[in-house]
Amino acid sequence: MRQLAALLCLLPALASAQLNVSIAIFDPGIPEDYSLHQDLEVFPKIRKIESLFLPFVLRQALVDSGEWGAVRVVPEADSAAELLITGTIGHSDGEALAISLRAVDARGHEWVQGTYTTDGHYDRIFDGFLADLLASRGQLDDRTLRGIVGLSLMRYAAALVPDAYGEYFESLPDGTYRLLRLPAETDPMMARVERVRSVEYVMTDAIDQKFRELHDEADAVYEIWREYRRWYTNFRSQEARRNELATSSGESGSYEAMRKAYDNYRMDRLAAQEQDKWIVGFNNEMAPIIDKMEQRIAEMNAFVEEGYADWTRILGELFEIEGSLE
Repeated sequence: MRQLAALLCLLPALASAQLNVSIAIFDPGIPEDYSLHQDLEVFPKIRKIESLFLPFVLRQALVDSGEWGAVRVVPEADSAAELLITGTIGHSDGEALAISLRAVDARGHEWVQGTYTTDGHYDRIFDGFLADLLASRGQLDDRTLRGIVGLSLMRYAAALVPDAYGEYFESLPDGTYRLLRLPAETDPMMARVERVRSVEYVMTDAIDQKFRELHDEADAVYEIWREYRRWYTNFRSQEARRNELATSSGESGSYEAMRKAYDNYRMDRLAAQEQDKWIVGFNNEMAPIIDKMEQRIAEMNAFVEEGYADWTRILGELFEIEGSLE
């Protein structure tokens, strides 16, 4: 372990704030049973938009904190990331929001897992999560953080060239990983792996930019939707009060009671129709943006997957050639 400690010191100087963070797009949390959507106030298309929109809000909060390295929104979870954040939307009605968030480092060690809620200030929902994240990082020394960076690189390298780097770390029975050693600073194969990774980062950054564009274009429309939902929630509260008054002020079966019941029903139907119009309008506004972004992401992912297969083959062949020359 002394040799590993010495090699960790050869990694670029790493302040404790410089871990790179990957945020996978959130699980929209849409029940498979369609009959539950209305009762739970789940709007599937809007949830899908939120699953793409909210990770960027979290990304921006992490960037603005100045406490982390590169922060990227990625289409899929990467377990080899230095720090990976995943999330599931549990509730979102335009006024209240609840998201379950989990942060795991390249070792497979869980930093944070919990549900975070807000009742109107969507831009503040991640404050508690960021505080918990910093608290977890504060429990680790710089050597441990450097080890996470090294292990992330080794897991990535082993995925590309298993024969070359598969024994640089080990998988433990509890599902976590431990770094055993690092390659020499002058290892030519590692230099190639790092070049491959830098190209993939360029592609990931391009995808991340698409999420930024979605955020910029959706922000204003999304706020209008939330404003309407706040109005609708308030209307439902007033309706409940009207029903209570109608029950207490009119004799059951009387004309007055029937008229109030009809008025309440008519108001409820009008509100439901208005809500449907807003949902359709929001979906129509955002659908072209979402479709365009998903198409672009699919193209980039296809490029990366095809390139990854080629890179794996080429690096494997280079490893065999270099091994035969020793």
